[in-house]
Amino acid sequence: MMTRVTGPVKRRYDASRRRQAAVRTRTAILEAARQLFGERGYTATPMTAIADRAGVALDTIYATVGRKPALARLLIETAISGTDQAIPAEQRDYVRAVQAAPDAETKIAVYAAAITAIAPRMALVLGIIQQAAATEPELAALRTEIAERRAANMRLFVADLAAAAPLRLDQDEAADIVWATNATEMYQLLVGQRGWSPQRYERFLTDTWRRLLLAD
Repeated sequence: MMTRVTGPVKRRYDASRRRQAAVRTRTAILEAARQLFGERGYTATPMTAIADRAGVALDTIYATVGRKPALARLLIETAISGTDQAIPAEQRDYVRAVQAAPDAETKIAVYAAAITAIAPRMALVLGIIQQAAATEPELAALRTEIAERRAANMRLFVADLAAAAPLRLDQDEAADIVWATNATEMYQLLVGQRGWSPQRYERFLTDTWRRLLLAD
């Protein structure tokens, strides 16, 4: 009888475990940056401090996220998406829900709920960006880019509304009204300073947009 000689059994490569570890590392970096930027400010927070807080090597941050401006951008993108990844506007769940809503009033209600959920996450991050923008040109450019991108998204939202119902005013003016009233600063004023509940804020957005945007 011949004995078959076999080599050592190769372990199966577990890609999912590697991906999970990468997600944990990325999340730790983002949370460390969010905490330290809030505690010290953007300019006063060195990348080494973020690495120490996250429990990773400095090179890991550069390989995973990039330089500090890229980290600030990612904090904004993940605050908008509510995940640990940047998600293009057209792929976000709430955008798809708005587009799928059967009528203009429902579209407004869905969007108001989404903005109310996003605003608390954005408040801290935008505050950090705004404070640092005066001395950090890259952050000033980022702040302008975010504002312009929001304006473009508002035009898309209003165009979707106009396709579902007559508007009270022209689309450009309607988009500007949505752009101004859904700003995180509005949330900070009403919820943060005046003590409104998020539910009251959501009702305010829904009622304001329906009254100002939709024709009788």
